[in-house]
Amino acid sequence: MDLENKITFRDSIKNSFQNDLVKEVLTPEALRFVAELAGECTDKRNLLLAARRNYNAEETPHFLESTKHIRNDKNWKVAKHPQDLQKRWVEITGPASNRKMVINALNSGADCYMADFEDSDVPTWENLMQGQKNLIEAARGAIEYTDPKTGKQYTLHDQTATLLVRPRGWHLDEKHVLFEGKPIPGALFDFGLFFYHNARKQQEKGSTPTFYLPKMESHLEARLWNDVFQKAQDMLDIGEGTIRATVLIETLPAAFEMEEILYELKDHISGLNCGRWDYIFSYIKKLNQHQDKIVPDRDQVSMTQPFLQSYVDLLIQTCHKRGAYAMGGMAAQIPLKDREANEKAMAAVRTDKEREVAAGHDGTWVAHPGLVPIARDIFEKGMNGANNQLYRLREEVQVTEEDLLKVPEGSFTYDGFKKNINIGIRYVEAYLRGIGCVPLEGKMEDAATAEISRAQDWQWLRHQVKLDDGRMVTPKLYTEAHTEVTAEIMKELGQEKYITNSKFPEATNLFLNMIEQEQKGYFEDFLTIPAYEHLIKEGR
Repeated sequence: MDLENKITFRDSIKNSFQNDLVKEVLTPEALRFVAELAGECTDKRNLLLAARRNYNAEETPHFLESTKHIRNDKNWKVAKHPQDLQKRWVEITGPASNRKMVINALNSGADCYMADFEDSDVPTWENLMQGQKNLIEAARGAIEYTDPKTGKQYTLHDQTATLLVRPRGWHLDEKHVLFEGKPIPGALFDFGLFFYHNARKQQEKGSTPTFYLPKMESHLEARLWNDVFQKAQDMLDIGEGTIRATVLIETLPAAFEMEEILYELKDHISGLNCGRWDYIFSYIKKLNQHQDKIVPDRDQVSMTQPFLQSYVDLLIQTCHKRGAYAMGGMAAQIPLKDREANEKAMAAVRTDKEREVAAGHDGTWVAHPGLVPIARDIFEKGMNGANNQLYRLREEVQVTEEDLLKVPEGSFTYDGFKKNINIGIRYVEAYLRGIGCVPLEGKMEDAATAEISRAQDWQWLRHQVKLDDGRMVTPKLYTEAHTEVTAEIMKELGQEKYITNSKFPEATNLFLNMIEQEQKGYFEDFLTIPAYEHLIKEGR
């Protein structure tokens, strides 16, 4: 049987095949390309996910003895960086499915734009197809948009940011499309469609097919990505080593395998990135059974906390030792209308970016075009005329396992407990409407910050943390806080809008169910998994 004939589709999307957008994205040739990747790599992916599930929650991560020879070998380096990735001072990110955002990000003045199919987007079928369509046009410099409300037209400037793409992580399936009756890994679906349609066109225009790889937990998962890259390059007869990738170090286990991850991808890798928000979430998740590893109010867990400083220092040292870029983390703040609040927010961005460039980072992330000039100015001054800081080897850094596991200091408050519920419910509600990034309390929140909120309240409830006011976090207290938050949201929106014109009832129940699983001792790995199931059941 031909490979493309092994591809089947959920009934809920079959009507979309008459849509010109879907016809352009899901060509027979593109589907065959994705099918070949799925046939070769899905079983390997499933074994790696099984290894994650076998993780012993009673233990703590550690540096691997079996790969010590890789860390001790001083002779290997990553591949030379292509011309369009020589300078990455400022990178901006946003959902691939939002056409206007894609154009604004490419025009923002940032060096690179990471078009996202992961934490800031939602994998509804419409979003996936629109996102791929947007990037097909963006890769050709031909994307345009007219705002239906204002009539304002958006087109690309002569000079635009370098396009990078983040597919979904290994843990997420694409349940609309099946290979041999089973869902295709979302990572292969997103990567495969983009690469098939755009890799050659990017090369013709002098740019590099470049990807951000999220949520990995081991160097073996990086090895699989390397296999995917080699397979994809062979299938399109594109030279080995053409693809470049940056790996987000956003899980606690990956922090102990940074050098090994670079080694597995050394012919294709550009750098590592401090995925700070998911990293904090992973710290809570992986250590959730340890009563001595309780994390305080999330707003107090800043990058100056010793365990995060150690993570940053080790990442920079590791990258520069091997010739790779060390990319800084996200500034989630957005410009605000209130002058005083905006000045405070922008001051926080400056402090954060000054810390990053002083530490030795080669570039940083922002979530909003308004932050690009601030970040660029800081990195331009900090780089002293260089494109990067690879020369800063940070040989003085000596990070131990204990340093990476050090518990952050801070207080445990009822307001912080309630804020987690508020952020979590509001984000899930937006997700269920197909929106993956949403402005909340002066920041652009995506799945990562909602995950911290959800995981932290689960952890506090699991271990019945004592709050600063003397109360214990119990199921009863959680119910009270949850009821208060629900009432506050309903009052803000009005009862009719809350019940009939939003997804708040569904989001509230979904978030509540995940927290209440504490009673069974079960922690859901990612909130996007049950939220995605909800979308599938709705036929979206």
